[in-house]
Amino acid sequence: MLVVTSNDVPGYEIRAVYGEVFGVTVRSRNVGAGFTAGFRSLGGGEIPEMTKLLLQSRNEAMGRMIQQAQQRGANGIIAFRFDNGEIAGRWTEICAYGTAVWVAPVSDDAKRQYDAMVHTGMMPHQAQYSTKVSEYGPPPSH
Repeated sequence: MLVVTSNDVPGYEIRAVYGEVFGVTVRSRNVGAGFTAGFRSLGGGEIPEMTKLLLQSRNEAMGRMIQQAQQRGANGIIAFRFDNGEIAGRWTEICAYGTAVWVAPVSDDAKRQYDAMVHTGMMPHQAQYSTKVSEYGPPPSH
């Protein structure tokens, strides 16, 4: 699945548009991570527990978006974006969205990239996108 933030994919031709796809997750932090993060915030700087939670949430939302695009028969997503918001001041909603498309490689570089994607089943950087993430355990293996 090619996922890009642009409205086109260099080296590829968009042959079909399958419509908007999205993935949503709503997360709350666990008490232990929240307690530790509260102490860290007193001194300023990065709060690793919250960074990890945000990354996991984004990856989960992307995984759901990609699954939805695959169910529609797409092999790419263009105009990809994230959106987020708070719910009742206690939970964070993360939404990944874009337009599902079918793209065909037209340049030599794109053909090599596409062949590699078909061979492995995903782009190398997408191994982290999963719909089964937990802040309590190790990341899923694919």
